[in-house]
Amino acid sequence: LNLSRNIRNCFLSGSHDSYRNLIGKGLRCLLNVPNTEVYKNTQHSLRRFCFQSSRPLREKITSLQISSVGQFPCHSAWNIQITRSFHTSPSFQAAPVLFWIIVKPAQKLFAIILGRSIRNWWKALPPNKRELLKESARKNKWKILLGVSSLGVLFVIFYFTHLEETPITGRTRLLVFGKEHFRELSQLEYDMWMEELKSKMLPETDACYQVVERVVGHLSESNKDIPQISALQWVIHVVDEPSVNAFVLPNGQVFVFTGLLNAVSDIHQLSFILGHEIAHVVLEHAAEKASLVHFLDFLSLIFLTMIWALCPRDSLAVVGQWIQSKLQEFMFDRPYSRTLEAEADKVGLQLAAKACVDVRASSVFWQQMELAETVQGQPKLPEWLSTHPSHENRAEHLDRLIPEALKIRESCNCPSLSGPDPRLIFRLNMQHLLESSKDQETPNSTKQDLSKPKLDFPHT
Repeated sequence: LNLSRNIRNCFLSGSHDSYRNLIGKGLRCLLNVPNTEVYKNTQHSLRRFCFQSSRPLREKITSLQISSVGQFPCHSAWNIQITRSFHTSPSFQAAPVLFWIIVKPAQKLFAIILGRSIRNWWKALPPNKRELLKESARKNKWKILLGVSSLGVLFVIFYFTHLEETPITGRTRLLVFGKEHFRELSQLEYDMWMEELKSKMLPETDACYQVVERVVGHLSESNKDIPQISALQWVIHVVDEPSVNAFVLPNGQVFVFTGLLNAVSDIHQLSFILGHEIAHVVLEHAAEKASLVHFLDFLSLIFLTMIWALCPRDSLAVVGQWIQSKLQEFMFDRPYSRTLEAEADKVGLQLAAKACVDVRASSVFWQQMELAETVQGQPKLPEWLSTHPSHENRAEHLDRLIPEALKIRESCNCPSLSGPDPRLIFRLNMQHLLESSKDQETPNSTKQDLSKPKLDFPHT
């Protein structure tokens, strides 16, 4: 690859501002082409560059064969949507978690009834009795304050006595439910998935199954020094369905859809994605998230009771309850979920590095995701509205972590990475594609201006 010093420095510097400018200008160029033929041709080329989906799945699988050290050619991967569900299990060991999940709706209903009853009771009191109660409250304000403070102290004690360190990262987190409970709970989720997808499961002899099995096996074998990985038996399930999806249950059941394999043509990116999902299990994120949600929901019952007691009408109480739930969601639940996703990215990158994967491909993956959404015209929501970090921020976060991951890779005596940086290849391909689109746009635009009036075509 012959590059001038300036161009090489530009791309290797990893300047996200200059890269965004390049992508932004190029996409504006692509989306404003007045000639429909040029637009269709350019869009087709871009989509082919993005999705790499022109080849059949079976043909792609032959290029995804993994070796003991994970040395493979670099391609591109697109549209990975990682979803995770939570269900319950009737297992005896899962009884504490199951109990709180069942009574959770009843808790809110009880708080609403209690708050509404207090309001109606207060309205029914004669004015003289209201004044007597107010006077009594003023006289005993210190006792009331002591009681409220004691309740607050109990919550604080409960919180600090249930703090643990996250494996690998050492982050302090609240853990009310044990990981063994969630392994039992995940059994029902596994049974439900198997009941739903049993007719679509690929056999172990299928090439798709073997690729996923070898990737997961290589990741688990390379990280067997981690107790949370060596203690589980990782069972592979490959579902013949076009959904671009992959997830791992807390009990080690790995589900990968062929839609994901059809979208991924880079073994390094596939390894990072599965490493990310395995990291969720290693870090016990399911138990941690459920613990925090349970703790916050329990605290919110107090505010819920107060809302229904203080609001003069039910309609206002409903609005107040909705505002409270949204504040909890956007101030605690979603930011915490984004934190867990970023942590899984970090640990998943480390797991991939120990498996001698080219960790630089992880950053390219999220850059490609960002571009794919732009090409498809999908609306971009602000990050604070999402449970996951934005693709751009994830790519930047991984770029900062890649140097450390490369050191881990080197310490594991992995073979040296050969060939150019995949991040550089992606940026050069984008630059070449955008320049080609500009070359196609200019002559066709001139021809249209001379032959007929300019027409505006809607592009979606």
